[in-house]
Amino acid sequence: MDEIDVPESHPRYESLLTRHRIEHGVDLGITSRQGLIAQGRGEAYDYLLGERTTESADRAERAAAAHLLRADHPVLSVNGNAAALVPGELVDLADATGADLEVNLFNRTAERMERIADHLREHGAEAVKGLQADGRIPGLDHERAKVDADGIGDADVVLVPLEDGDRAEALAEMGKTELVIDLNPLSRSAQTATVPIVDNIIRAVPGITEHARDLQGASSDELDRIVDDFDRETALSAAEDAIRSGDL
Repeated sequence: MDEIDVPESHPRYESLLTRHRIEHGVDLGITSRQGLIAQGRGEAYDYLLGERTTESADRAERAAAAHLLRADHPVLSVNGNAAALVPGELVDLADATGADLEVNLFNRTAERMERIADHLREHGAEAVKGLQADGRIPGLDHERAKVDADGIGDADVVLVPLEDGDRAEALAEMGKTELVIDLNPLSRSAQTATVPIVDNIIRAVPGITEHARDLQGASSDELDRIVDDFDRETALSAAEDAIRSGDL
């Protein structure tokens, strides 16, 4: 699915690759057509960021890795776009941090849930949560409120890439530590997050995994220090400055 007729030396290769993966996700029935619109919006912000992982985003990814490693029950939430863009990368991150994978969709159907779960399994996942939906996030009246009670419902740390703002707010109200990947630093999701990661998901997820593997032998004190040293307001401000500066 990753093969596109463009050389990797092309200056827009990464952008074209993400478009192809989203398009393929729609063909597979795992990504909604609304996901195409969301991808276009994110791509615009990424262009303004210079299609690169900034220093502040890298620090956020290291803080996210530390949160996942010290969590009692970390969960990686997966929607249609995330499943299309980084299925294998999410499986790698789950393996590196001991996190569960859980499918959660706004446009939820049983068929689409099963297809995404199967897609993750095809990329190496051994277990995928979200299909039971025997728990609920308070305060939401749409399908994203449905979660597994022993998954997101029980999690203390949740990675929520490409997240809906209202669910991000509801998870925060439940007292969960949220690690949000969002290219728009002004979105409700990024503004709500414990750790806002303003980066493209195809760079951010491998970045978190790399940091997690680097920190595998870290002491609890070191992980605590990384978490405590991270300043979310500074990260959001740095991302906004990078976008507004136009210094590509």
